[in-house]
Amino acid sequence: MYSLLREEREEVHEFIQEQLKKRYIRPSKSPQTALVFFIGKKNGKKYMIQDYWYLNKWTIKNNYPLSLISDIVENIGTKKVFTLS
Repeated sequence: MYSLLREEREEVHEFIQEQLKKRYIRPSKSPQTALVFFIGKKNGKKYMIQDYWYLNKWTIKNNYPLSLISDIVENIGTKKVFTLS
């Protein structure tokens, strides 16, 4: 875990609030997290980086129940497809 300066903590808090408001993210009860830290640019400004390495390491890929083929085929008959040309 990296410690952040007060300004950096405020920036992270602002970012999280903005993303929650836009509904790009949602609160999670997961014990896993992604680290956040700041990298300096040549012009002296800093930008926020999220390190998903640890989170991706422990994520179980493709772990969800698959639908039965018969259910999918049955539901396709009631659907309409619209495309743009």
